[in-house]
Amino acid sequence: MTPHSTDDPGALVPRRLPMPADRPPRGAKNSFVHRHAAALAVAPVMVVALCFYFGSAIWTMVMSLTPSKVFPDMTFIGLRQYARLFNDDLWFLSLRNLLVFGVGSLGSLVLGFILAVLLDGKNVGERVFRTVYLYPLAISLIITGLVWQWLFNPSMGLQQFFRDLGLKNFIFNWVGDKNKVMFAIILAAVWQSAGFYMVLSSSGIKSIDSEIWQASRIDGISKVRMYIEVIIPMMKFTFITAFVLLSIGAVKAYDIIVAMTNAGPGGHSSLPSYYIVQMYITRQNIAMGASGSTILLLIVVACMIPFGIVNLILKKRK
Repeated sequence: MTPHSTDDPGALVPRRLPMPADRPPRGAKNSFVHRHAAALAVAPVMVVALCFYFGSAIWTMVMSLTPSKVFPDMTFIGLRQYARLFNDDLWFLSLRNLLVFGVGSLGSLVLGFILAVLLDGKNVGERVFRTVYLYPLAISLIITGLVWQWLFNPSMGLQQFFRDLGLKNFIFNWVGDKNKVMFAIILAAVWQSAGFYMVLSSSGIKSIDSEIWQASRIDGISKVRMYIEVIIPMMKFTFITAFVLLSIGAVKAYDIIVAMTNAGPGGHSSLPSYYIVQMYITRQNIAMGASGSTILLLIVVACMIPFGIVNLILKKRK
């Protein structure tokens, strides 16, 4: 009979050592940290967001209800600043330009998707062209605005270049024409950001299962029909992300306006972001700038709610 046999009543049976999972926690404090480690890691970021983002938004809303000029004045005057804001023709012109600029910025997504389709596959020189198309994204919007300002300059840009070639009646002074200035800004913005949406669209295309492509080749479906009827619907989440980014970019567009036109001619290229900054800094009117910022915040929220609803519906169907 062996020493560890259970048939012998006097035999010594080794005790099972407690595993780490069986051991009690060293203390309540240590147990709390382990249970809420993820929340504690995110807590500093959440505190900063609440203080700076939400706190700033609330402070702006409060300032819009006061007669504050250079310094804050906490006297409550109701919605008078909003009445003054909507009686300003320049504010309505800025809102109209924002709508035009937002719709025109969709050209970045369209051009980026077309470039992604053209570069899809093992094409010769794909990496070179991808780098070339992505290069404008590395340039700041200030530099982009200055370069395009030079191109539209009638005395040293494309207009003068073609006139030197003999086309004396060639006119390309869009930044000096109040009816074309916004299209000049849209052209510069599309050129600068198309590369980013090319990369975004390319990642969406490459995420499509290869078996779908093989099945389309077997069935003899053309590539154009494949993209229209299959690929584009499957990239809906990619396009929703792109729409959100385009909306944010259009709302906060400021530096390209300053670099290209400085809101000229006659304020016809002003955007709400430019208008608000001018109210804060140039006119030193905190309350008017705050009221414009509040309206812009409400516009952003109103634009984001439909995207959120559509996203939830698509996820439930999926």
